[in-house]
Amino acid sequence: MAEQTFPQFATDALHAGQEPEQWNSRAVIPIISLATTFKQYEPGVPFSGFEYGRSGNPTRKCLQDCLAKLENANHCFVFSSGLGATTTVLHTLKAGDHIVSIDDVYGGTNRYFNKVLSKFGVDLTFCDMTKPENLKSCLKPNTKLVWIETPTNPLLKIADIKALSEVAHQQQGVHVIVDNTFASPYFQRPLDLGADMVLHSISKYINGHTDVIMGAVMTSNEALAEQIGFLQNSIGTVPSPFDCYMVNRGVKTLHLRMREHQKNALAVAKALEKNPRVTKVLHPGLESHPQHELAKSQMKGFSGMITFYIKGGVKEATKFLQSVKIFCLAESLGGYESLCEHPAIMTHASVPAEHREALGISDSLIRLSVGIEDLDDLLNDIEQALAAAVC
Repeated sequence: MAEQTFPQFATDALHAGQEPEQWNSRAVIPIISLATTFKQYEPGVPFSGFEYGRSGNPTRKCLQDCLAKLENANHCFVFSSGLGATTTVLHTLKAGDHIVSIDDVYGGTNRYFNKVLSKFGVDLTFCDMTKPENLKSCLKPNTKLVWIETPTNPLLKIADIKALSEVAHQQQGVHVIVDNTFASPYFQRPLDLGADMVLHSISKYINGHTDVIMGAVMTSNEALAEQIGFLQNSIGTVPSPFDCYMVNRGVKTLHLRMREHQKNALAVAKALEKNPRVTKVLHPGLESHPQHELAKSQMKGFSGMITFYIKGGVKEATKFLQSVKIFCLAESLGGYESLCEHPAIMTHASVPAEHREALGISDSLIRLSVGIEDLDDLLNDIEQALAAAVC
């Protein structure tokens, strides 16, 4: 597997938005500006564009400039959480508008669509986007947004971003957003493939240290950037300067971490595929994955995410999750440590049961976020936990 994904990625992660010349002190590491307000030259003429902490902050600007570069975008806006980013994007819609969403989507997004957004008169259709032609039949005259996750959470489906964007853009006024959380910008750049916006839960791979909650939206569409920037300030779902500093620090090792996540996860996936206590393994890097060739063509590599079906049901899945010693039973993903969870009970419990059943999010499904520990330790942990769970 190639060490290089996109040109100058590591250099940009380290240096974009970090220029010492922006500070009078010439600090090499961006400052943490905790100020809530900023002195003005005269009424209505702020210094360097900063007037109030919700509207803008020097530390936040450093992070936004860096993340925009990593997604090859002209603009980036960061938010207090991934769902804060989601909420802000959806405020670009109005009553009577329609969204088409990929059917296998993060549980929190599904919950927001079904239990919050629906109350405001926005129509929603879930669509199996593994076949781009399905999207065409789901579009309506009032469709304004196509919501894609790829790879999806938790089933790791791959959606053809280029083909879906082409279908969506045949209808005037439709924008495409891609949740790129599971891939990270190191392995996939949706804007280069035709999407209009990219969304991230920064809490996951971009920060990578399981100590910050944050989200982001990137775009090169100037009209969308103006809308998102206005809403970021108007809604106020902004992160703290200290959290921005933490993510700005974490992203410096994104390229190094993603290589290790990929290496470890592919080895774990291959081991699971050979284990008789497992009935099915889903990982885009496996040749057995139904969209393996598509994944290879639109991604530069694969992250640490694996889902698999353990032989048995909820009893065996629970026993496995209780028996791991290095993997930690916890929600979330993308940190340096290995995590495991039960989607039907945990991250996707808010998804209606009939929807889970139709997708295949069953009681035997387990999701792994493979970390960057020593590979042999991870393989041994999986093996002993499976042996304890399935006789």
